[in-house]
Amino acid sequence: MTIRVLVCEDQELVRAGYTTIFSAQPDMEVVGEAADGRQAVEEVSRLRPDVVVMDIRMPILDGIEATRRLAGPGVDNPAKVLVVTTFNVDEYVYEALKAGASGFLLKDAPPRELVNGVRTVAAGESLVAPAVTRTLIGHYAERLRPDTTNPARDRVRQTLARRELEVLEQLAAGMSNAEIAEKLHITTETVKTYVSRILTKLDLRDRVQAVVLAYRVGLVVAE
Repeated sequence: MTIRVLVCEDQELVRAGYTTIFSAQPDMEVVGEAADGRQAVEEVSRLRPDVVVMDIRMPILDGIEATRRLAGPGVDNPAKVLVVTTFNVDEYVYEALKAGASGFLLKDAPPRELVNGVRTVAAGESLVAPAVTRTLIGHYAERLRPDTTNPARDRVRQTLARRELEVLEQLAAGMSNAEIAEKLHITTETVKTYVSRILTKLDLRDRVQAVVLAYRVGLVVAE
């Protein structure tokens, strides 16, 4: 299956570089480009790409607000957005994920990592390294779980089986599939199955949303 990519970047040279990299892949097609956030929103509506590669610093409408309009809470048929930026700042990571992004990469990532990132997001998985997840938890846990009395917590507990809750707790701790498998004494494939069930049962798009939900409803608490 060909992954249809929309490149959103205000610098023409960088935008051309992304387009060249993605177009060279046998399983990718660049279906459009956008030079500002407003155009990005318009092009996603028109082209319906599989993955949107989004810069943060863009004119007219910044990448975070564009992402919110494309994939934020309440958006019908949310787009899959991979944020790529020069800014390695926790606040940007948090705001991008809160806005609905499925992943976050830095622009100095090698081309192969960028390409794999698009494939990962297209497959419905998140692209936030466990180390980044742990950093987010450490800095923003209180913001991720503003209301521990939220009735959604009970809904989550009632919806998921015991083992699924255990896996969700480990996801929220920033563990990779391999780390969860080792901790729970199960196979990596079994972890993937549990993660898939969790996302389906809770109507979540990816692991990022699962982590945010776990903290937001107080299912897990930062140490």
